[in-house]
Order: sequence, then structure tokens, then C-alpha cells
Amino acid sequence: MDKELCFKIGYVAKVHGLKGEVTVVITEALDFETVKSFFLEIRNNLVPYFIEHYSDRQDKVFIKFEDVNTAEKAALLKGSSIYLEKSARPKLKRGEFYDDEVIGFMVEDELQGDLGKVTNVMQSGINRLLNVLYHGREILIPIQGPFITSVNKTKKRIIVQLPEGFLEI
Repeated sequence: MDKELCFKIGYVAKVHGLKGEVTVVITEALDFETVKSFFLEIRNNLVPYFIEHYSDRQDKVFIKFEDVNTAEKAALLKGSSIYLEKSARPKLKRGEFYDDEVIGFMVEDELQGDLGKVTNVMQSGINRLLNVLYHGREILIPIQGPFITSVNKTKKRIIVQLPEGFLEI
């Protein structure tokens, strides 16, 4: 599977028990009732793994993959990133976006005009930040809060309203 067609949703944290189950950390909202398989990153390749069964307790999810029947086989998966196809993502509300969707979007300030393109979306504590290359230097624009006024996925543009002096910081 081509990595560009997928998005990362978590990783395999550790082995759980003796029969091949693993504990996974899921970083995206996910409805396990609709997911039948994941792609695990094994030696820089995405390999499909089918879910035999899963259970969740509080903030942990335990998954038993088909054909992974021993703790030794499960241990080989430890640390592997978990991916889903982008087409399997839930549709978001108007104005919402997945982090990887906006890479390359032009950011335009209502007063200053074009600022630059989004090079990354990063997490800093509880805050998500747009990383924008502005005149050769990096600026970080919070996604939460009043800064983003609109997102146009068709035109690949994000309109922001930055406070006075924000770009001089």
C-alpha cells in the first residue's frame, strides 16, 4: 500500500498476554465496529493486518490480529506505526480538516495577503499548530481559537485573521 494514500492513527505499544494480542495507542477518533484491518509499518512498508478481535478498557485498546498467535510474533509488531486508508476516514464537518489534508495549502491573512504554504501541522501539548513558511522563516499559527476564519479544500486555501504584530514575533 502506498503511504501517501494512508494516514497514521497510532502505534503498537507492547505485547498483551501470551496469545498474540497487542496493546495499541490510537491517536485519532476511530469506530472499531467499522474497521476490519489496519496497515502496520514493517521495515518502511505498509503491510495489511486483519483484526480477529479487539477490546478496549479506558484509554487502552487490545487487538488480536489474524495469524499472530504467540507473544513472540506479537513482539515483532511492537513499535510499528498503524495506518488506515484515507478513504476510510469519517467525513468531517464543514471547516474541519485532518492534519495531513492541509499540507501545501496556501495561508492567506485577511489584511496581509498570502503568507505562505503549510509545511506541517504539529502538536504542542493540547494545541495543534499550522507550520507556515513565511518569508524564509517558520511561523506557527494555532488551529484552535479565533485565528482561522475559513478553510477552502477545493482551492487549497486557509484564510486567517492574525492579531496585529503576530508576524513580528
